Amino acid sequence: MARRRLAVTIKHVAADAGVSLQTVSRVINSEPNVRPEMRDRVQASIDRLGYVPSIAAQRMSGSRSYLILALNDRERTIADWRARQGTDWVDQMLLGGMLECAEHGYRMIFELVDTHADHLERELGAALAALQPDGAILTPPHSDNPRILATLKRHHVPYARIGAQGHEDGALPAGIRVSMDDEGAARRATRHLLDMGHRRIGFIAGPAEYRLSGWRVDGWQAEMAAADLKTDGLIETGDFSYASGLRAAKALLMRAERPTAIIASNDQMALATIEAARDADLIIPADLSLVSFDNTPLVRFTTPPLTAVDQPIAETTAMAVRLLITAPSVTLDPPAPVIIPMGLVERASTAPPPDVA
Repeated sequence: MARRRLAVTIKHVAADAGVSLQTVSRVINSEPNVRPEMRDRVQASIDRLGYVPSIAAQRMSGSRSYLILALNDRERTIADWRARQGTDWVDQMLLGGMLECAEHGYRMIFELVDTHADHLERELGAALAALQPDGAILTPPHSDNPRILATLKRHHVPYARIGAQGHEDGALPAGIRVSMDDEGAARRATRHLLDMGHRRIGFIAGPAEYRLSGWRVDGWQAEMAAADLKTDGLIETGDFSYASGLRAAKALLMRAERPTAIIASNDQMALATIEAARDADLIIPADLSLVSFDNTPLVRFTTPPLTAVDQPIAETTAMAVRLLITAPSVTLDPPAPVIIPMGLVERASTAPPPDVA
């Protein structure tokens, strides 16, 4: 039987080069306070032994941890997992974040935090003390939670906020802000329906605790106003769940003058709208056109497949990670938010309204 080769560690490099562990760590981390001849000596040992630096070795210098902490809402994420509905948002966030971290020799750690828990500061503070991350990625609704921002500031952890434009409390740094163009995407979806001849376009909004919900409503209202159309009686609010979408869609379809098209603020509520339309004996898209946000894999297999706003979640998270790693100082004096455009994937759920077709 072949003998298993032992992994080369930082201790082997230090012994081979005849230097301390701290010196090897400084070379690995490209610290400036190492003499050129010593750096060459350590690098020669690294090359000769085939040593690949680990995060533990990189952290020995104490200057960086090479970890980025991504925070997501515990309650909503676990509820989706337990319902076996999947969370495409989490999947795409991890895809973009982990790949970008790997490009820079970092690792991403994913943590769930209770948004409204009394022990939020203690729970998050314990994670920050244990991990000592070089930065944190905040997803909605954490992006606008002052308790989370204050805890990160107290622990001197730079942060990037996805889906946030600023912060009302001047005592808290705004951080790096990376957002998808929710308002622009809602305008584009509305314009798509207007161009088909729709004039009564309903909207199912998301919960107010998510700032992006308001931006999407703003985009829909702005595009309707630009077409000189009113939105009175054409909006209902859900909480991103299927049940709330079903209630909202039924309320819209029971109007005396029902909408001929509906934009739903996420795929779960859009799927619920299909059920509400079926219960009302309406055919999509002959009687009712439907546009969704998210564009998760599910909407490709509905009957009919749904036209959907495509959220570049992976690209957005990758940008947040990139800025945290390459320009952490901007968290103290941040530039304007980086806005990532969204796409619109046209499928079979939209068509001209009955009086135009």
